[in-house]
Amino acid sequence: MDGSGSPERGPGALGEPSGLLEAAEPGELRERPGELRERPGELRERPGELRERFGELRERPGERQERSGELRERPEERRERPGELRERPGELRERPGELREPGALLGAAEPAAPAELEAAGPGALRDLTALLAAAEPAALPDLTALLAAAEPGALRSAGPAALAGLAAALRGLAAPPRREQDGAEPRGRDTPPAAAAERAERVGAAFLLLLRKLEGAREPVPLPVLGHAFIFAVTHKDERPWTSARSRAVAQELLERLVRAAGCGSVEEFLRGKEGDEEGRFGAVMGLLKQELTKDTWKCNPASKDVFSWALLRVCRPWLCPHLERVLPPALLLSDDFQEENKVLGVRCLHHIVLNVPGADLCQFNRAQVVFHALYNHLYSREAPLLQAVLLCLLDLLPILERCQRRQGHGRATSHWDQVLQLLLTHMEAEHRLALRRVYAGTLPAFVTRLGILIVRHLKRLERVILGYLEVSDGPEEEARLGILQTLQCTIEHAWPRMPCRLPVLLKALLRLLWDVHTERGPTPEPVRAALLHGATQCLILLDRCCQGRVKVLLAGLHSSCEENRLRECLRKVQEST
Repeated sequence: MDGSGSPERGPGALGEPSGLLEAAEPGELRERPGELRERPGELRERPGELRERFGELRERPGERQERSGELRERPEERRERPGELRERPGELRERPGELREPGALLGAAEPAAPAELEAAGPGALRDLTALLAAAEPAALPDLTALLAAAEPGALRSAGPAALAGLAAALRGLAAPPRREQDGAEPRGRDTPPAAAAERAERVGAAFLLLLRKLEGAREPVPLPVLGHAFIFAVTHKDERPWTSARSRAVAQELLERLVRAAGCGSVEEFLRGKEGDEEGRFGAVMGLLKQELTKDTWKCNPASKDVFSWALLRVCRPWLCPHLERVLPPALLLSDDFQEENKVLGVRCLHHIVLNVPGADLCQFNRAQVVFHALYNHLYSREAPLLQAVLLCLLDLLPILERCQRRQGHGRATSHWDQVLQLLLTHMEAEHRLALRRVYAGTLPAFVTRLGILIVRHLKRLERVILGYLEVSDGPEEEARLGILQTLQCTIEHAWPRMPCRLPVLLKALLRLLWDVHTERGPTPEPVRAALLHGATQCLILLDRCCQGRVKVLLAGLHSSCEENRLRECLRKVQEST
């Protein structure tokens, strides 16, 4: 005993651990940790006493971790003896758990025999899946041999999760070369296109073999396997920098095999499901693509946007509505990109959604208003293909917005139609590029028809646009002039009370058009000339009806003095109209 009444504790005291623990104060054990580490050998020399005193049934989990760590610490010894693994297949069958170490498969210098792979069981399948996920193409021959030797039932026994992981690893191995977050090509990591196409061809062959084996089990193919195989097939079926003729043929064959394996007659039926089947496979495909279509990742895989748009455009009403939450954000993301190609693709996806989702679902949570603002910003673009896609989408979206505001009781003096048409006329008035003039003139009649009598709000600016476009030829097909003539007809029909005051200006412009079309000797085909003359004649007839026959009176002297037979025929039609 020391002076404080406590028993003396030195190095020898470690021989009696129970007495030490019973007599020690709680703080003293923390103050002297070094003594407990000084003689660990004595604790290991008497394990029986420790287990007896602290409970024979209580094991020491630390020992299990040490023993499992010893198995992982010596991968070199397993790789040094690849021949022993092949020479002793019986031991492999007796100990399938040890095959779950990927090093055992990597150590083989050449593909294992089919009998050995068949005996390996699900453990070998998981190991190969791990290797494929790590982008190891060398594992493909082993996987092919395993699939070829496996019985359909044995492959099924691996479980849906293992098969889904295998399909995901195969798709990842054949993915196109990844890019930076902004879509740029990575520096120093260029993958030759030929190598990527060859790898995709081998992966496609593995997918085909996997499907054949799963079909042989007389049970439905797991949905994740179908989803991964579909994404792979769509990624490689078209001409792309990462495909070749052979890889495209394999991908097309895989797509056809998928449709047959699902018991469907077409890709559309494969995605949406048969009649009465609400699920289909589109939801599974979108679930697999979800992580690849975020703001930070959608440009890393150059094929993700193509797979998304290709699948989306093949799902129509009423099967698209349940997936609205999944398809709308990626479409908006594409349309908001700085590259014109992605913008056009995104707007086309938005247009498909607008056409195939009920208006009530689009108006819920203000989705339709979000889509409108995304499209409206594109009206400032100077690219004809993008403007064409945006205007066609707006023509189908604006009626939905109008009905939504009417149901909510939000009456407005000016509608979204007025907002769009005002900006459209502003751009048309100063536009000199023929491609844009054709796009504007082609969609203008639909806006005038939809506004009806309310077009009088924009009549002054619309008149200037009509006169300017009638004066300038836009090429052999005369698309802009024909569109403006149709716009003028719609304007006269809907705003006829305002036409008498504009008769002198419009009559002069139409007669000049008749003369220019008749006298011009350009490359304009004869059917186009006939269409222009017919359109101008119809506008004159409509003006005459609005102005109580004043056009006939003004053209009476002109008809008698005209020497051109073609123009005389046009004037005669106006005189004989009722």
